[in-house]
Amino acid sequence: MIPAYWTQAVQDLASRDQVMCQLIQRFDDIVLRSRGNAFSTLARSIVGQQISVKAAESVWQKVINAVPDITPHTIHAAEEGLLRACGLSLRKISYLQDLSRHFREGVLDVSTWDALSDEALIAELIQVKGIGRWTAEMFLIFHMLRPDVLPLDDIGLQRAISRHYFDSEPVDKKMMHALAQSWQPWRSVATWYLWRSLDPFPVEY
Repeated sequence: MIPAYWTQAVQDLASRDQVMCQLIQRFDDIVLRSRGNAFSTLARSIVGQQISVKAAESVWQKVINAVPDITPHTIHAAEEGLLRACGLSLRKISYLQDLSRHFREGVLDVSTWDALSDEALIAELIQVKGIGRWTAEMFLIFHMLRPDVLPLDDIGLQRAISRHYFDSEPVDKKMMHALAQSWQPWRSVATWYLWRSLDPFPVEY
């Protein structure tokens, strides 16, 4: 699924911001897409915590080779040793198990999510062990396709903003937030293009 707002967002960002204009022209080969599976997107986000995009992709491929049908039930039933062999830490395995439990027991009600604001949905998701604000924001961007998410804690976004806007000088959250004001209501799209500028692999969850 491709965001319905993508064309409008790209046009607006390119007209307002010269850096965005250059990035959009440079990376016009692919757009943000939702995989349409809430559980696997959250699981993939947990797998990707605190490691590079390339490393996360490698581990995830091992997981789906070991457990081809990724569902709350198959992850819950997977042996710890099998998941460890994929490169997952014991902590991440415990997070995946807790995520599985929340889905299996109906604690997370997917049917209500479209009606929730970004902040309300983040508040619900962070009740799962191992899901913090960053992981919830990745879910909002990559599964819910929310258009105006700005993940200030994301190291890749921090690096890209530093490189493209501040001559590679360090940036803090206040500086990032101020810069991103002009990107509203398309901060998810701007973030995606800044990620693309850093890595040959498009960020996906």
